[in-house]
Amino acid sequence: MNSLLDITARRARIAPEAVAFHVVQTGESVSYRALERRSARAASLLESRGVSPGDRVTILCRNRVEFFETLFACAKLGAILVPLNWRMPVGELVQLIEDCRPVLMITGEEDRETAHATARDLQLPVLDFDDGYEALRDGAARHPGRPSWPSQECWYLIYTSGTTGKPKGVIQTYGMALVNAINIGQAIGLRGTDSTLNFLPLFHTAGINLHTLPVLFGGGTVHILPGFEAGPMLELINAGALDVFIGVPAVYRELTLHPDFARTDLTRLRHWACGGAPLPDILVETFAARGAVVCNGFGMTETGPTAFLVDEAHALEKIGSVGKTQILVEARIAGPDGEVLAAGETGEIQFHGPGLTPGYWERPKETAELFTPDGWLKSGDLGRFDDEGYCFVAGRIKEMYISGGENVYPAEVENVLADHPEVQDAAVTGVPDEKWGEVGCAHIILRAGSDCDAAALTSWCRERLAAYKVPRHILFARDFPRTAAGKVQKHLLPDPVPPQ
Repeated sequence: MNSLLDITARRARIAPEAVAFHVVQTGESVSYRALERRSARAASLLESRGVSPGDRVTILCRNRVEFFETLFACAKLGAILVPLNWRMPVGELVQLIEDCRPVLMITGEEDRETAHATARDLQLPVLDFDDGYEALRDGAARHPGRPSWPSQECWYLIYTSGTTGKPKGVIQTYGMALVNAINIGQAIGLRGTDSTLNFLPLFHTAGINLHTLPVLFGGGTVHILPGFEAGPMLELINAGALDVFIGVPAVYRELTLHPDFARTDLTRLRHWACGGAPLPDILVETFAARGAVVCNGFGMTETGPTAFLVDEAHALEKIGSVGKTQILVEARIAGPDGEVLAAGETGEIQFHGPGLTPGYWERPKETAELFTPDGWLKSGDLGRFDDEGYCFVAGRIKEMYISGGENVYPAEVENVLADHPEVQDAAVTGVPDEKWGEVGCAHIILRAGSDCDAAALTSWCRERLAAYKVPRHILFARDFPRTAAGKVQKHLLPDPVPPQ
């Protein structure tokens, strides 16, 4: 596979009147013919603003059709799109811009003030989707585009969420997008007539690749919301408007808490998937009781992202598993010295295949450290395979702690805590202890109206876990610091206060 053809141009020829996007808030529909026209004119507009092949274009906006027409416009030009995290303050955004050195910033009404504050000191020009953009775009000539999009060429950069350190720009190639479309398409039985919902943040790989780009590649329809809204989501599901869906655990949790959840027919949606963070068993069981089988998966920005996804037939039998690797990716479990481990043994999950990132933007040292000497990508996550090839993820290597000489994997303890009827969410970290070296500290968000206390939760854990796994400290919180994928930023959680 040396290159892709122009996706929007091809789709406009194959089925010009098919609906590519439906904007939930306004009811607007955008056909594939219109998407191609808008993308080609956006390419000319970008070119008129000084964007050349290889240049970076930063974009700070919520979920909207214009983001994707800009993504395709960059492909037509050979430019590189860099989605920025609208949750970041100006100081952090400046660091990312200094790292990728763009020639233009694009924004929308919601993030206009932040965009201008960020661009001002850097003397970066700003193009605003909600301030004259439409007239400028529609007044531009249609760009002829490029005959092909080289598969190894960078299409866009996704800056890692940074759960433990400074974000790095993960190179996303055209080939990675195609491999991901094949991997997820095969896994969920994606059809050309399928509809999905775009709502996950666009500065995260799932916002672009799960399932939006695969659905667009296949000619389906993408319903689009500016962000997460449980009510409109449940309404679309109940109306039978969605065929395939993916969310992070926090989304599934919020759906169950919404008053419309009880009267929503979940069986009207064909395939449910989850990724981005560990999925508590209790959520799988809650949806299964209503006829919806949530398939748990695992991948990384660096893997494109689809790597693992459990098949629907075994999702309940193998609850807690992220399934098997998909058709164009392989995985192995490796020990600390690099030896490949057998089924049942826990070690680092490592990946191999054509859909992996070539590395980090202008970070040769970090890129070299990402791969093993024989070319496998190191995930930094612990996991094990069972005898049937199903993978179970134990959490980040850096999150594992050793208590009294025994390894403790926080994901296991979190799953037990999440099963408690009064617990809405749980995050477990290891903290220093004079006697045991390290012990667990459980951070707990209780359900509304609960008066559950630490003693009750400790007792709950003692009945279900070995003594060394039971958290020594329990802290209650109203919320957790999270990444865009819903992962808890554990390095920002407070340590217990030592006794006086």
